[in-house]
Amino acid sequence: METESDITVRHNADGHRYELLDGDAVIGEARYLPFDGADEPQRIFYHTTVDDAYSGQGLASTLSRVALDGTIADGKTIVPVCPYIKSWLGKHDDYQPHATAVRPTHLQALSGMNR
Repeated sequence: METESDITVRHNADGHRYELLDGDAVIGEARYLPFDGADEPQRIFYHTTVDDAYSGQGLASTLSRVALDGTIADGKTIVPVCPYIKSWLGKHDDYQPHATAVRPTHLQALSGMNR
């Protein structure tokens, strides 16, 4: 868990998301879909958001870093469908070895889920 003043990030594994919290209030999240890749387990990150009232504080970056660090620590590969996660990865080369390209099977898995 990372802290930035009263802001924390927790992994809600049952909900398949990392949550950005201000106290007990969820103010952002990075949602993912677990996926069994051909060679390794993966997390398809498909949506990242932070409440407008908290924008401009770098919290989406903090949320992304914690979510991706957690994914790596859990031995899973990152699949960046979410535009924010994809952009974040493009700025952090050290995460590239832990990511894979989005494939049609990833998009098919997302199209079959209730978000």
